[in-house]
Amino acid sequence: MNQRDLELALRKQRLQLHSAALRHRIAADAAGLAPAFAVADRLGDGLRWLREHPRWVVGGLVALLVARPRAALRWGRRGWFVWRVARRALAALRGS
Repeated sequence: MNQRDLELALRKQRLQLHSAALRHRIAADAAGLAPAFAVADRLGDGLRWLREHPRWVVGGLVALLVARPRAALRWGRRGWFVWRVARRALAALRGS
């Protein structure tokens, strides 16, 4: 092995050690975010379940509409308002 190859091998080893240390540091720093990631995962699982089982959602909405029509309409108006605001906010963010 010539001198240049040896220097390159040593540099590669130092970079690998430095990368390993950085990975450990990032993992330690991100440990505090684990609860937030767990909540986000559970929300994602819930949304995925809702998408896979729309008949339960529709059934629940129909039951609410039959049992409490005024409450269903009130929540429907609120949901419509939130949906419109969210659409406008997304459009504004995409435009800028």
